[in-house]
Amino acid sequence: MIRVLLIDDDRELCHMLSRYLQAEGFECLCRHDGDSGLDLALKESFDALVVDVMMPRLNGFELVRRLRGRRNTPVLMLTARGEDVDSILGLEIGADDYLTKPCNPKVLVARLRAVLRRGPAKTDQTILKVDSITLHPGTRAIQVNDLPIELTGAEFNLLQVLMRHAGEVVSKEHLCRQGLGRDLSSFDRSVDLHISNLRRKLGPAEDGSARIVTVRGGGYQLAARNRE
Repeated sequence: MIRVLLIDDDRELCHMLSRYLQAEGFECLCRHDGDSGLDLALKESFDALVVDVMMPRLNGFELVRRLRGRRNTPVLMLTARGEDVDSILGLEIGADDYLTKPCNPKVLVARLRAVLRRGPAKTDQTILKVDSITLHPGTRAIQVNDLPIELTGAEFNLLQVLMRHAGEVVSKEHLCRQGLGRDLSSFDRSVDLHISNLRRKLGPAEDGSARIVTVRGGGYQLAARNRE
């Protein structure tokens, strides 16, 4: 059974969401402040965490920062509607996805399942190399100039899609389906935020140019000077 830890100080919301998750086949535990939520997340094994941004004692951002130093558990953050900055920060610190509140339980389940599908590719395990970036699908390892870098599951999958189509323009719709495991919805900025994080982590190309180029109205393109 898939184990999910829901960390939110809204007890009524937790009760409603946990009942829905359990009906969908998840095992769901709840904590109502950041400290106890982080403690449980580190003591026990969970397949995914759902974390509210604003909580007493320890907010969601700090919780994920502390968690990421020790665990790579997928994290879906809950933000208040209109908290655009919160969404960006949530992904920059290592969250895998976000959802605005109040959230539809069906959408939450769909997002969780999409996050959990982001695992090692089951088909082509060929090592990819584009310029100084090397990607190992089997071990999910990344090196830039032979130095390892840390990526979230979503960032890894998006980079893998871009590397398989290096030099080509890849639409946001395709990136969302292949990299995040779901369809792109209106006002969904997840792909853009993950790409922004990838640019920061990968750094510029050897000539100082951007590795990932934005194509207005088209999507994104991984520049490829040398590809293996």
